[in-house]
Amino acid sequence: MKLPVVAVVGRPNVGKSTLFNRVLGQRLAIVEDWPGVTRDRNFARAEWNGRQFYLVDTGGMVEGSDEPMDRLIRDQVLTAIGEADVLMLVVDGKAGPHPLDYAIAEHLRRTAKPTLLVVNKVDNLGAPTAVAHHDFWDLGLGEPLPVSAMSGKGSGDVLDRVVWDLPAVEGEEEEALRVAVIGKPNVGKSSFVNRLLGEERLVVSDVAGTTRDAIDTPMQYQGRRLVFVDTAGLRRQSKIGEGVEFYSSIRTERAIERADVCLLLIDATEGISVQDLKVAEKAWDAGDGLIIVVSKWDLVEKETMTAPNFEKEIRDRAPFLKWVPILFTSAVTGQRVHRVLELIVEVEEARQRRIPTHQVNEVVRALVTRTKPPAFQNHPVKLLYATQVSVAAPTFVIWTNHPEGVTDSYQRYLQNGFREAWGFLGVPVRINLRRRGEEEEDDG
Repeated sequence: MKLPVVAVVGRPNVGKSTLFNRVLGQRLAIVEDWPGVTRDRNFARAEWNGRQFYLVDTGGMVEGSDEPMDRLIRDQVLTAIGEADVLMLVVDGKAGPHPLDYAIAEHLRRTAKPTLLVVNKVDNLGAPTAVAHHDFWDLGLGEPLPVSAMSGKGSGDVLDRVVWDLPAVEGEEEEALRVAVIGKPNVGKSSFVNRLLGEERLVVSDVAGTTRDAIDTPMQYQGRRLVFVDTAGLRRQSKIGEGVEFYSSIRTERAIERADVCLLLIDATEGISVQDLKVAEKAWDAGDGLIIVVSKWDLVEKETMTAPNFEKEIRDRAPFLKWVPILFTSAVTGQRVHRVLELIVEVEEARQRRIPTHQVNEVVRALVTRTKPPAFQNHPVKLLYATQVSVAAPTFVIWTNHPEGVTDSYQRYLQNGFREAWGFLGVPVRINLRRRGEEEEDDG
């Protein structure tokens, strides 16, 4: 990554995610009143005074705990500290210094990296609080910076200090290709991303629902910057409760909306479900590229036609799945995991493909010659002119004398003809009909 990285660390429930959201100006991280809500490293791009940087929200660090989840989170926090250029230790200004604060501060001092001591929950910056005493100076991280992440008081001063400590950056960072990893809970999304990246960047546990936020994780591939978003699993609406699960589903929906390409993971041992189809439709309707990744393929007993039969079962469930690539993988063995990177680039190229207008009209004329549109109220339907008006997803406008006479089945015929001509692998193709005489517009 060319942009510098700022990691927000601290013990549980000191307001790290609230501060993270305050800096970004939006609720990207889940915030609740109990510890342990944030488990993974949550990346997002931030900007202050013209300087851009990655802000990393981390889980609450607990030293000396024997709980497996606490150990996993601790490893994640230490990784975030190792990756960061600037560190922010968030402490609780109401509670005063805690033994865990001292333990974390010791880790940070060893890094010799610029470190800011941010004392949160100071709602009245001028009132006598723990900040006014010398208690937090004992952490050995320099001057305590008071802030109220909830109201935003003092956050500007903290960001001024962050920008001051950022290393110099040369050149501009290219626009990232965003890839959302979606699917039901516990199908192995985090394990898949970790295998793809070659390191344990995301918490992986046998406990369902370990991933609660949509986690941004960047990587480089063939000179392109990819950002993988590992999302919390989308459950059926009736299964979504209040609080953390509700917000997790919102984050996943937003991740799909913001993504360029979605990887839908399906558990090979369970097959495709109605919920999988609904998730696929969400991505398709959002105009994203779509790739179906069948995970845990190593657990399936193989026969001669196992993969083709599994693929046919998927494609038979919905017409649009005919155009979606399907990949059989295993995060455990690594089987075909890295093939997905090639597919991501291929699908995004199809999503950005622009067809010259003369080619569009040649294909439309050939399709009409092969099969004419049905008549409308005893009047012939004529397709007069066509052009592509936008990409991502590819969108075409066709002018006709009777837009209402072009049936859905004939529109599907045209879409299929466009695919035969230009591919558009894994990408929705949209056709808008306009009446002759309507002014040409850009639908993008």
